[in-house]
Amino acid sequence: MDIDLARTFLEIVRTGSFMAAADRLHITQTTVTARVQNLEGQLGCRLFVRNRSGATLTDHGERFASHASQLVQTWEAARRELPLPQGAESVLTLGAEISLWNPLLLNWLSALREVLPDVALRTEVGEPRSLHERLEQGVLDAVLVHQPDYWPGMQVEQLLEEKLILARTPHTAEPYVYVDWGAHFRQQHDVALPEKARATLTMDLGPLA
Repeated sequence: MDIDLARTFLEIVRTGSFMAAADRLHITQTTVTARVQNLEGQLGCRLFVRNRSGATLTDHGERFASHASQLVQTWEAARRELPLPQGAESVLTLGAEISLWNPLLLNWLSALREVLPDVALRTEVGEPRSLHERLEQGVLDAVLVHQPDYWPGMQVEQLLEEKLILARTPHTAEPYVYVDWGAHFRQQHDVALPEKARATLTMDLGPLA
């Protein structure tokens, strides 16, 4: 089976619609529909029910979801591990948010090189949602993120705790500059500094958050 069919199926499950899946995969909605029809033809059953609100799984679709995830994970694991770099016995693939790349991931890589000299290390830097998806798919072995997502079988360990403090040069006048690092940061910020919850000058980091 074409692995792109399984990827497309899983993206529809994640986003809840054919249109959103097409946007995420950077393909047309017609292509998404054709892939689903191809997949349904191979399996001999209907996987989705489409309506105005999006797409929901049928009973057959629910049963196929775990198989699709396993297919993608197996394929990505094979792509990740083959071919092995010369002199390496295995590969460890790590990911990190852009704001955690330096120094946390760099320090982690240095420590791993010392204790695992026969293991090839591959790294990926990206935004949290993409990192979590690639971790769930088996593309990444572990990731460094500020706020982890949780699903069955996932192991989470806290490495350190950041303290939110107000920093400015002496005698600096307003306005207060608010940098938006995402929903979790906004929640902590508004609790720690409620008087600054409505800053007059805001910097939105978009996907970097």
